[in-house]
Amino acid sequence: MTVIHIVLFKFRADVDETHRLTFINELKTLKTLSCVKDQRLVVGGPSITDPIARSKGYQICLLSFHPSPAALAEYQASSEHHRVTSQYLWPYAEDVTRFDFEVDEKDEDSFEKSFGLVR
Repeated sequence: MTVIHIVLFKFRADVDETHRLTFINELKTLKTLSCVKDQRLVVGGPSITDPIARSKGYQICLLSFHPSPAALAEYQASSEHHRVTSQYLWPYAEDVTRFDFEVDEKDEDSFEKSFGLVR
């Protein structure tokens, strides 16, 4: 089984675009952690949802793949993850929503196929 980790981030209104872009760049550095499966971690934003109200104010999304629940726990406990979240997220966040689920390995690349991201 592969664990898919999704996080939606909403920053306070007083947090500027420069900070959000720095946060995105810092999140992207986490893809090199060994607990991220094949460096499969993507970060995007802002939302292009139409109508935008359906995004509920979330500005950034992270999607990552992990080989197991233990690997996800390792990712979240890593010093790198702690550095990024403690320095760039928690002092500035209004809301964060997380959703994790498991998929069979044979189905995990169906996401990439549907978005034309097959390697």
